[in-house]
Amino acid sequence: MKAVNILLLCILGAALLSTVLCSNGPDECCFQFFRNRLNKNLITSYYRTDARCATNGVILITRRARRICVDSKEQWVQNIVKSLEMKTL
Repeated sequence: MKAVNILLLCILGAALLSTVLCSNGPDECCFQFFRNRLNKNLITSYYRTDARCATNGVILITRRARRICVDSKEQWVQNIVKSLEMKTL
């Protein structure tokens, strides 16, 4: 009887562990946006949040490696993204 209980406990533990380790949700989402405009000279790179996130955002990386979530719909954000894309060409 004890062996059956231990076996069931091990199976349950393995099932729980596999769901945690194999979760494939987005790595980084923006839940709040930085509202102030940023100087484009302070930004070194950017990336967009995952499509599975609730809100579409852009994460700007500063010279000091700080990550700032901003709204991708803002015109000033689009200007920074366009400027960074032109630099990489």
